[in-house]
Amino acid sequence: MKEIDIYCVNTSTRHSYSLGTTLKEISEDLNIQMEYPVCGAIVNNKLAEMSFGVVKPKTIEFIDLSHVDGQRMYIRSLFFILFAAVKDLYPDIRLKVQHGIAKGYYCELDGLGRQISKSDIKAIKNKMKEYIEKDIPFIKKGLPTSEVIRIYQKENLKDKAKLVEQQGKIYTDIYFLNGYGNYYYGHLLPSTGYIKLFDLITYFDGILLRVSKLKKPDKLYKYITQNKLFEIYQEHKDWVEILNVATIGSLNEYTLKGKSGDILKISEALQEKKVAEIANMITEKAKDVKVVLVAGPSASGKTTFSKRLSVQLAVNGLHPFQISLDDYFVDREHTPKDENGEYDFEALKAIDIDFFNQQLNELFQGKEVDLPGFDFALGKRKITGKKLKLNKDDILIIEGIHGMNPELLPQIDEKNVFKIFISALTQISYDEQNHISTADNRLLRRMVRDSKYRGYKATETIQRWPLVKKGEEKNIFPYQENADVMFNSSTIYELAVLKRFAEPLLKEVAENQQEYREAVRMLKFLSYFKPIDDSEIPPTSLLREFLGGSSFAY
Repeated sequence: MKEIDIYCVNTSTRHSYSLGTTLKEISEDLNIQMEYPVCGAIVNNKLAEMSFGVVKPKTIEFIDLSHVDGQRMYIRSLFFILFAAVKDLYPDIRLKVQHGIAKGYYCELDGLGRQISKSDIKAIKNKMKEYIEKDIPFIKKGLPTSEVIRIYQKENLKDKAKLVEQQGKIYTDIYFLNGYGNYYYGHLLPSTGYIKLFDLITYFDGILLRVSKLKKPDKLYKYITQNKLFEIYQEHKDWVEILNVATIGSLNEYTLKGKSGDILKISEALQEKKVAEIANMITEKAKDVKVVLVAGPSASGKTTFSKRLSVQLAVNGLHPFQISLDDYFVDREHTPKDENGEYDFEALKAIDIDFFNQQLNELFQGKEVDLPGFDFALGKRKITGKKLKLNKDDILIIEGIHGMNPELLPQIDEKNVFKIFISALTQISYDEQNHISTADNRLLRRMVRDSKYRGYKATETIQRWPLVKKGEEKNIFPYQENADVMFNSSTIYELAVLKRFAEPLLKEVAENQQEYREAVRMLKFLSYFKPIDDSEIPPTSLLREFLGGSSFAY
């Protein structure tokens, strides 16, 4: 029998195996020992399941549940177990996984006809534990697409059936668990027994599925309250249900019928209406409010939102002036450093808080101030020559990642401040059991913008992304509930537009680069969307900040 050469990164050794030997067999033969159970492998920089059989020379790195892809496998598998448990207990009820929130995932039982009770939660949780204790394998099969569609229709997974049909493939992959067929748009764990930790609790009118920590899968994420974030999610849920575009398949239907322009126009109008509502809220408090703080994570659209808000405030008779917190960076030698000795530009102490507050107080006292700038090449504050003095109807709009941090304005009375948190909360899902990560939405935005305006390749954006997210988790997201109002900068149609811009960038990532694995994942994600042309997107759209063609000056 033909022998296949493989190189194992974990052991730094080379070996030969028979054609078709699985990763599970190789892992056992090499006695791969990791802190947590081995659940998959990176094979030639692509994620693979333990059932994968080698037929060509490969470089293999085994991963466990503490790896980012291991956690994704764990979460997808947990969703499947939850789906199966609900089907066992409530055969006619549809499980809907709505979105990530409170360090978990919010789910609803559609068709229950009553409030979810504690006994419901207990029953579902116990049934999930039964599946886990039995250590049932997740079985993957490639079947004729017509048969897969029939299975989904039988399981009342109509959105999934629609999406599969739109792909136009002869064969389609499907997973089975205890006779139930489903698919989660990525790899699963070998079996249910790999899951050791989860929890279910009541959350508003639904269920919160609590999951284990990345890097520490033996501990659950601490539960946090995010009532304001939940409210904004629910608002947009109502929008997509009214428009009947809650899933990719539904959006694709509009595109295939040549009606994507209708969704685009309605999405933009709804967003502009929300900006106007926020401007009205500020105007009602204009007697006291002197500062509007705008904060949000990377690629959330803070800059364009601030400019659109300025327009709406001007319509209401106010005179807005925009200032960036980036202009108040301390000189480079005073910038704090992280645990690795690198400059931490996202730390609050990277901002000259005292000088910033001093200038605000002087402005409130009617004094004229010299606005600073920052020379990022030299790492020094610079003189801009710009002066500012506030008059009766003037208002400051200050954009920066620390806007929700209570330590930003220790010298300013709270009644003088209005806080807005911006995030790109993806409004549509793959289907009813599979949400789309807001982080993936923002990564695509940033990738397109980095390429257009900074000359970065997708490889560079992907490489930086984990550090960006780490900074957000530390400096931004913990304070988002301090906002007076939240704004969702995402639109229903945008991922179908970003597809055309992002796919060529992702395809440039070479197989021998570590970022290839993430590029492959994102390309697969985008493959489900039918592309929408950007020609009808107005020049004032938030999305223009990333695509180009904006009428705003940046």
